[in-house]
Amino acid sequence: MFSIKTTKITYQLPDADVVYFPSFSSEKDSDIIFNQLLNNTHWQEDEIKVFGKTYLQPRLTALYGDHGKSYKYSNITMHPIPFNETIIEIKKAVEAIAETTFTSCLLNLYRNGQDSNGWHADNEKELGKNPIIASVSFGETRLFKLKHRKLPVKQDILLTHGSLLIMKGATQHHWLHTIPKTKKQKSERINLTFRTIF
Repeated sequence: MFSIKTTKITYQLPDADVVYFPSFSSEKDSDIIFNQLLNNTHWQEDEIKVFGKTYLQPRLTALYGDHGKSYKYSNITMHPIPFNETIIEIKKAVEAIAETTFTSCLLNLYRNGQDSNGWHADNEKELGKNPIIASVSFGETRLFKLKHRKLPVKQDILLTHGSLLIMKGATQHHWLHTIPKTKKQKSERINLTFRTIF
């Protein structure tokens, strides 16, 4: 199902280790997986507080894991659901490329161009010192933006249907990333971010 021999793009960025596989999964298989995830995931929409005001998070999320440990970010605590067969299959293929074992998967459903994810780093203490974050995308192509915390360096990556992005090393210490809102007409996109929670 997964094209392990896929093209690999390595970005030459300071203080970062970022690799992109644009064709991790074939288009046919990605279509099947997208529909399975869209219809069978236990999606939720949490509230977030910004400058004292409460808003609905601009995307739907779900947390899956095999150890029962919760995950906290942006004052939200998520409790994992056991991995299902679809996520396990994706997880095994991702682990073969990333050469690591992941214990959890945070899923995001971007319903349209107004769903987004603000500037942040995946640097929560539960993820350890130099976390490996593996991000798989299905559905609509969305722009993924990176910027260095101190240097005037940026990188834009178009995350396409069936692609895999891996960030490791010191990336989360020195870089922030975002999926910005867009006025362009966008259909649904599902993103799976595999990580290890200690």
